Amino acid sequence: MASFLRLHPTDNVVVAVAGLSPGDIVDDVKITRRIPPGHKAAVRPIKKDEPALKFGQIIGFATQDIAPGDWVHEHNIGFHAVDRDYQFEVDARDPAPAVPQATFQGFRRADGKFGTRNYLGILTSVNCSATVARLIAREVEKSGMLDDYPEIDGIIPLVHGHGCGMDSKGEGYEVLKRTQWGYAANPNMGAVLMVGLGCETFQIGRWKQAYNIAESGTFRSLTIQDTGGTQKAIDAGIAAVRDMLPAAGAVKRETAPASELMLALQCGGSDGYSGITANPSLGAAVDLLVAHGGTAILSETPEIYGAEHLLTRRASPEVGKKLIARIRWWEDYTSRNAGSMNNNPSPGNKAGGLTTILEKSLGAAAKGGTTRLKDVVEYAEPVTTRGFVFMDTPGYDPVSATGQVAGGANILCFTTGRGSAYGCKPTPSIKLATNTAVYERMTDDMDINCGDVLDGVSIQDKGKEIFEHILEIASGTRSKSEKLGYGDAEFVPWQIGATM
Repeated sequence: MASFLRLHPTDNVVVAVAGLSPGDIVDDVKITRRIPPGHKAAVRPIKKDEPALKFGQIIGFATQDIAPGDWVHEHNIGFHAVDRDYQFEVDARDPAPAVPQATFQGFRRADGKFGTRNYLGILTSVNCSATVARLIAREVEKSGMLDDYPEIDGIIPLVHGHGCGMDSKGEGYEVLKRTQWGYAANPNMGAVLMVGLGCETFQIGRWKQAYNIAESGTFRSLTIQDTGGTQKAIDAGIAAVRDMLPAAGAVKRETAPASELMLALQCGGSDGYSGITANPSLGAAVDLLVAHGGTAILSETPEIYGAEHLLTRRASPEVGKKLIARIRWWEDYTSRNAGSMNNNPSPGNKAGGLTTILEKSLGAAAKGGTTRLKDVVEYAEPVTTRGFVFMDTPGYDPVSATGQVAGGANILCFTTGRGSAYGCKPTPSIKLATNTAVYERMTDDMDINCGDVLDGVSIQDKGKEIFEHILEIASGTRSKSEKLGYGDAEFVPWQIGATM
């Protein structure tokens, strides 16, 4: 293992792989103070107000003169907006179709899509119906009625914190409407029950009308008020689930092409290794998936801020301008709410070696691989374009992943350097550790160790390992987070606008 990494010839900082001590020699420069693992050391003088360069890109500006050998971090590097050179099509690349076509074992749905899981979902129109939804799920599980249906993975109450005290029209309402429909229509759902209170702003009847949803053998709805109260609603919900079990349990796994996979890309608890090991390795797996005709969704718009110009170079002018428009929306959104695009990285990210959002974004964008950016969609919009796409979401992982699943993602990969604890139902989540230490410390949570990239495993080989594991999990093998029981509480729709 090398003691340091220079990631681009023009960089004036290097990354300490396992930590550096005073007196160590790095690139003919003597280290003058301790550099923690994953953090940066200056290898050339950086004068005040000059940029620090990593990946050949600006990651911040010196707030004081920085001497060679010094630690480069938030004590001497600051953030301010940078004018980026937005070009289009320059790096757009369409991979050659993969032969032979990879396959997985999935559940074919009536609309031709394939699920990687087969869940019964209980959606709620409003927080006021959350307890009833949970009690229905609990009673169904206690009754043992699922035992006769081995193809059903379980029942999940997907509850949330709003649905009322909101405007009945506008951005916030539309986001919740799209999210609920996206979960109801996700191919990992075998059947869905929607539970409401009855008087809330988010009316089930209006939602059903918007999407032309009819009661059927795989969809039912009820409200607590119309049913006659809590206990009667629970009883009616249990009966509805019982009625839907035969249809939901009748499906069997069958061979499906990898082109039917829609992969959500997430990173959380990132560190200084994320953009060096796990994220580019996941990007290599994305390139393989796209070559097989599949789809991958990059998201977390605040966490590609400062790297979006690299994505526009892979897009047509039409698609690239859609991405720039979302960046401008976020700049306005944070300004209106007295925030800053640099309020990210989090304290944990900084402890792991990330200094500014510019640095974090450059590493995060690597999850998207190298192929053409085919489309940009808004939060929870259905993803209908195959290949590499971008969905506008917050950087907060549960909210972001909720949007991706609503968009149709039937599998998810989540990179982490600090050790995020996360799972996602109905979509299985595969956790990728950026370094061996966190993989070994949290082995019950981590599916794949990408830390061995620092030991010489190639990004391409690690990408192949990840791709093969995606196919395995998609075929029914449970991920670590599934074994731990994660996923019921991670449904967090993006709440935009005032709570009234």
